[in-house]
Amino acid sequence: MDSVEVRGFGELKKLFDERNWPFPLALDLKDETTARELAERLDIPSQKIEIVFVNGCAQCLDHPVRPGDRVAFVPPGTPGPYRVILGFVQKKVQ
Repeated sequence: MDSVEVRGFGELKKLFDERNWPFPLALDLKDETTARELAERLDIPSQKIEIVFVNGCAQCLDHPVRPGDRVAFVPPGTPGPYRVILGFVQKKVQ
């Protein structure tokens, strides 16, 4: 598989809608990249992303993304208890 499945949540879902992107967005990806580089490719400013989920696990933006992965960008503002449950607190957010 030479693509990744990309989703945006919260305010980022609105961005996807404004750009008329499908949900999820299938994006061609031949080689490994980082979540940060993927966001740049999609013109999503890194300051609008607090955490990224790669294959269901909370990661920082420098985490590798490979063809076949599922990626979800989450903006700042997730309520406190959910931050612990979803694993935000274990990741260094940059």
